[in-house]
Amino acid sequence: MITYTCLVVLLPVKMAATLCGKLLQSRVRLPLTHNVRHMAKAVTRHRKPMHIIKQKLLALTEYIPPKPLAPPGALTPRARPVQEESALALILKRDVKTMFQECKMIAVIQDNATNTEDMLLLKKRLHKHGITIKFIPNQVMKSFLPGSPYSNLMPLFIGQTVLFVSKEPKVKEMLVSLRSSPQMVLLGACVDNTLLSPQGLLIYSRLPSVTVIQGELVSGLTMLTSQTASLLQRHPTHLSALLQQYLKQQSPEAGAEDTAVESSTTKAEEET
Repeated sequence: MITYTCLVVLLPVKMAATLCGKLLQSRVRLPLTHNVRHMAKAVTRHRKPMHIIKQKLLALTEYIPPKPLAPPGALTPRARPVQEESALALILKRDVKTMFQECKMIAVIQDNATNTEDMLLLKKRLHKHGITIKFIPNQVMKSFLPGSPYSNLMPLFIGQTVLFVSKEPKVKEMLVSLRSSPQMVLLGACVDNTLLSPQGLLIYSRLPSVTVIQGELVSGLTMLTSQTASLLQRHPTHLSALLQQYLKQQSPEAGAEDTAVESSTTKAEEET
C-alpha cells in the first residue's frame, strides 16, 4: 500500500517536470534573429491580354436576360374623374376676361405677408390715380391664361399674388406708390397688350406722355410742310421778279428814269 501511494504522488510531479523541460527546450531552440526579405517578389509569369477578336466574340455572345414583362393591369391608365368647375369659378373667369378686354394695365404683385393697415393705405394711394387692387385665386388665372394671348403671364402666378388694374397705363404712379410698401414685389405687367418685366416697366415709366409725343410729332410735320411750301414757292417768285425787272427795263419811261437817276448820281459824285 505504501508503494502504491508513492507512485500516485510521484506521477504528477514527473509529468510537470517533463512539460517544463519541453517548454524550456522549445524556447531555447528559437532563433535570436529572423531574416525578412524587403525586395519585391519575383514574378515569372505575366497574364497575357485577351485578343481583340476574342473580346469582340465574347461581347457579341454575351447573354442578355430578357426584361420582365409588366402585369396586364399595369399598362392601362387609370381613369381620373373629371372635376367640373364651380359656378363661382366660372363667374370669376368671366370677370377676368372682361378685365383683360377693358383695362390697359394689369400688373402682377407678390404679397409677402402685408398687414391690413398697410394694405388699406396702399389702396388709398392707388385709388387717387384710378388704380384698383383685385384678389383673384391662382387657379382661376391658370385656367383662363392657357387659351388666351396672355399665356406667358402664367409663371408669375405662384404663391400669394394680387393684381393692380387700371383702365389707363399709369405705370409711373404705380411704381411711386409701391416704394412705400416693400412687402409688395412687382413681378410683371401687361400694358397695352404688351407683356413687360419690372425693368421694362421702369423704362416705360420714364417715357413722355402720349400728348407730349403727339405735340412734338405735329410740330415736326408742320415745320416740314412749311419748309416744303417755301421751297416750292421760291422759284416762281424769283422768276416773276426777274420778269418784272425786265419789263421795266424795256419800257421808254423806265429808260428815261434810269438816265435821270444816272445823271443825278454823276453830278453828286462830281460835287463831292
